[in-house]
Amino acid sequence: MDIFEEMKEHGHEQVIFNYDKTTGLKSIIAIHDTTLGPALGGCRMWNYETMDAALKDALRLSEGMTYKCGVSGASFGGGKAVIIADPKTDKSDELFQAFGTFIETLKGRFYTGTDVGTVGMDFVSASKQTNYLVGLPEEYGGSGNSAIITSFGVWKAIKATAKEAFGSDSLKGLTIAVQGLGKVGHFLVDHLHEEGAHLVVTDISKQNIDAVLAKYPEIEAVEPEEIYSVPCDIFSPNALGAVINDTTIPQFRCAAICGAANNVLAEERHGDILFEKGITYAPDYVTNAGGLIQVADELHGYNKDRAFKNASMIYDTLGQIFKISKEQHIPSYKAANTLVETKIEKISRIKTKFTGK
Repeated sequence: MDIFEEMKEHGHEQVIFNYDKTTGLKSIIAIHDTTLGPALGGCRMWNYETMDAALKDALRLSEGMTYKCGVSGASFGGGKAVIIADPKTDKSDELFQAFGTFIETLKGRFYTGTDVGTVGMDFVSASKQTNYLVGLPEEYGGSGNSAIITSFGVWKAIKATAKEAFGSDSLKGLTIAVQGLGKVGHFLVDHLHEEGAHLVVTDISKQNIDAVLAKYPEIEAVEPEEIYSVPCDIFSPNALGAVINDTTIPQFRCAAICGAANNVLAEERHGDILFEKGITYAPDYVTNAGGLIQVADELHGYNKDRAFKNASMIYDTLGQIFKISKEQHIPSYKAANTLVETKIEKISRIKTKFTGK
């Protein structure tokens, strides 16, 4: 990989490689765009097969965070950290303290917290060396489980999507196929069930399915590979990324797609295909921004009511995006990008003014 060509193509400002010989820590921090403010993004711990794979993940995810911050109204830019290690066997207090020292060297240019492979207690260790962290457990001064507010935001997004696709934001009587019943999905089911939606669910974990069926025995469960072809009004992906692809699109029997999973379009062209097919698609970085909204609020002194109020605005943001999509006759993912890019351009011009500092 030609790292400078990748940075040039996608607009990255900075990539930092970190190694600690005492703990064996290998990490990469990618900072995409800080026009709106310091970079904010989680830390993913994964046993990547190659360094290039880890680098690509950091670059891709940090760019996505710029758009997520921009569309959610947070005064932050996009960043991401990855740790190249096995989260099941390689964690230690010392390793995350070492990671914390590298975060500290950036002096507030980058804030981080949990992501795939990491949990709040990992950053309790990191907090011994830096304060530039978000998403700590409540007992350590953080805002707690962000899956709750994320599911709330996705529920609001599904209502906005239903309004666009069917003319009403009521979910009563609609069939919604929910893929993934983990951190976010099982909370989302509560919202959807309470509204009277008919739910068809799946998960690769039988334990997750059993937990939902024990609570709502009337819900229908299907095998993971069957969820794409379920006849439904809305398909809601809340697990893996890249699930909208050449294989799954021909199977879809839905009118709309909206969920919490990141990077659900395997390629941007798949968003074009959905648009051509008339399937209403809610861009993922808009729908799943609730967690980001919560941790960003921590940096202003966390207020739960304020965070949930801001998360509820996902509904209105999607309305704007769908309006742009219709007016400009472009896919919704392009409309969302246009909304964010226009905002970043305007803020960059505002910041050029001399303020006497």
